[in-house]
Amino acid sequence: MKILIVDDNKSWAFIVRVMLEEEGFEVRLASDGEAGYSTYLSFRPDLVITDIQMRSINGLEMISMIRKHDPKVKTIYMSSEFDGFRSLLEKEKARFEAGLLKKPFTKEELLNLISKFFREKLNVSTGI
Repeated sequence: MKILIVDDNKSWAFIVRVMLEEEGFEVRLASDGEAGYSTYLSFRPDLVITDIQMRSINGLEMISMIRKHDPKVKTIYMSSEFDGFRSLLEKEKARFEAGLLKKPFTKEELLNLISKFFREKLNVSTGI
């Protein structure tokens, strides 16, 4: 399964990448919304995990652009602070079944959320 991680915190993105690659996922990174959008178009991942607060294009704006190509793109939003985006995220969750992860999160929390989207496709070592 292919996963795109979009986060302007390169250290955090690297940690998440390692967590996922250890489980056999094919992972690409992008450092902001613009790069995330172009990487999505070339990589066509099964899942996008994105930070919300980024310079220029934030995660919600980037996913809105991606949804023009793939309205059903699976998405997990991650942030250390959701309050400023709470109403928009609730709409995303209801309309698109998007997931939310509060930073910092554990590998188990991440894999559990991914498994809700792709239960039949996963065969990860955690037994999910």
